[in-house]
Amino acid sequence: MIIGFDADDTLWHNEDGFQASHREFETLLSDYGDPTAIEERLFEIESRNMPKYGYGVKAYTLSLIECAIEISDGHVSTAQIASILDLGHALLDRPVELIDGVTDVLDELGDHTKMIITKGDLYHQLSRIESSGLRTFFWQTEVVAHKDPATYRRLLDLHGVDPSNFVMVGNSLPSDVLPVMEIGGKAVHVPYHVTWAHEHHDGDHEAPTIEHLGELPALLADWGLR
Repeated sequence: MIIGFDADDTLWHNEDGFQASHREFETLLSDYGDPTAIEERLFEIESRNMPKYGYGVKAYTLSLIECAIEISDGHVSTAQIASILDLGHALLDRPVELIDGVTDVLDELGDHTKMIITKGDLYHQLSRIESSGLRTFFWQTEVVAHKDPATYRRLLDLHGVDPSNFVMVGNSLPSDVLPVMEIGGKAVHVPYHVTWAHEHHDGDHEAPTIEHLGELPALLADWGLR
């Protein structure tokens, strides 16, 4: 059995940094709108830009600048634009902070073949994987543009893995869980304490949910995967 792991908000903290950046952005543009209006406009702009920019801090920063221009009707100052760029730089420079217990769990699963499947900016994600200190736990690391059934099929075919012999572990239902189950694999949902608006899923699902990664070895053992 091959175990795939998401990275952001599964192996290390990520979304909490973006949430803090959102709050600073809303404060910076408070003269042009209330936080709810700014948040809604940013969501619209990010959704519009994803097909062009993809995911990650750089795409996010470009969307922040575009949001500032739109919501201020072009009156945002160069100083404010510089402050927005600083928000992006802070996220790029943020040290990797592992989620509690991750290293112990990966060590406990030492007999299993493991891989990272994450989406986002290629350079930034590869840099974080290396600086996390977790690289040696994984057989393969893959940074992808999208996490959909076609992408998972392509990756598993590339590495000669049958979906029935694959389980994906992650915090996002639409990215880590549902597409893998659709192609015949198993998946485990590990919710993070905050979810990116673009990763919300309100529908039902049949995947097991665990409170933290520390519960994963026991679940795999229940499946007969020791």
